[in-house]
Amino acid sequence: MREWIVGCAACAVLAAGLMAQKPGDAAKGKSVFEQCSGCHSTDTDDVIVGPSLKGLFKRDKLKNGKPVNEANVREMISTGGNGMPPFSDMSDGDKSDLIAYLKSL
Repeated sequence: MREWIVGCAACAVLAAGLMAQKPGDAAKGKSVFEQCSGCHSTDTDDVIVGPSLKGLFKRDKLKNGKPVNEANVREMISTGGNGMPPFSDMSDGDKSDLIAYLKSL
């Protein structure tokens, strides 16, 4: 029972942290995206090195098979995968701005 309570408390803290993130600014996110544009396009469906991110949030799944949602996109940015390097040093604010920009595509 104690483990269950501790687990619930940990989940509550995590959820509060995620909910406390400020919404991103798409205009700032477009500037952040410049470091991604060497590998990803946003205005065509063309694959440069990585997949096009045009209409990303209108898709059902990411290339890794996970559903397209803010948490999974944030995780992909942070940890990389499938040949993409991790951007774990990118600030949470920049990630939020980048995600806001990707949602606007």
